[in-house]
Amino acid sequence: MTPPATNSAAALSTSSGSASWPGDPLAGRVAVITGATSGIGAATARRLALGGAHVALLGRREDRLKSLADELRSAGHGHVLPIAVDITDAEALDHAAASVRTGLGRVDLVVANAGAMLGAPFETADTTEWDRMLDVNVRALIHTGRVFADDLIGAAQNGPADLVHIGSVAGHMLFPNWSVYSATKAAVAHLTRNLRAELGPRDVRVHNIEPGVTATELGNDMTNEDMRSALTQMRDNLRPLSAEDIAEAVAFTVSAPANVNIADMAVVSVRFG
Repeated sequence: MTPPATNSAAALSTSSGSASWPGDPLAGRVAVITGATSGIGAATARRLALGGAHVALLGRREDRLKSLADELRSAGHGHVLPIAVDITDAEALDHAAASVRTGLGRVDLVVANAGAMLGAPFETADTTEWDRMLDVNVRALIHTGRVFADDLIGAAQNGPADLVHIGSVAGHMLFPNWSVYSATKAAVAHLTRNLRAELGPRDVRVHNIEPGVTATELGNDMTNEDMRSALTQMRDNLRPLSAEDIAEAVAFTVSAPANVNIADMAVVSVRFG
């Protein structure tokens, strides 16, 4: 089914046989999730859809996006729009945003989740991994907010509008051999603070959710074998968070009353300390 192009949340929630969840604050919202092919992104898509939101799934792996979209549709959730895109390509991201508006209407919730986590000792690191983290964790995140900024500003005139950044506790804690990754997440934290000051007066809420150690695919593609082993050991020792834990944090944050901005949220496992 091709969903109607409309800015009306009510129209979207009643235009098909899918349930509308009228009592849920997520019902009828139009959400975009980047990095939706796995981990926190996929879990967040499931959680938002469960609440009745219509979701656009952005990511590079088209087969995974289609599989997740089929899963959400078969479960009777709202409209789902999978879009395969490399968000580090600003022009491609512009086209993806246009497709979201055509397919779902004006966006009022953006979860900038896509990220790369590549660790290594500073003096021996593969610097192409630094470039990748800067491209995905910083540049692409900035462009994601920019391409949907007008949507959020417009949506805030009629109800809640949220820009959610998925940061990391590494943005303000010390993790040796993760210096560049941590620096990208520190940039996300300060970007969020400044955007909150810039967009808050126009009623757009900007949030930084900072997971601690979480069991996802993040880091599996590091070239440094010692760091991959260290990450596995850290996850084994700490009983890490699940992607679903972070998805619940996102849902809680964006479900707050429209005048409440949960600005920063660090989410860590009980054993993290």
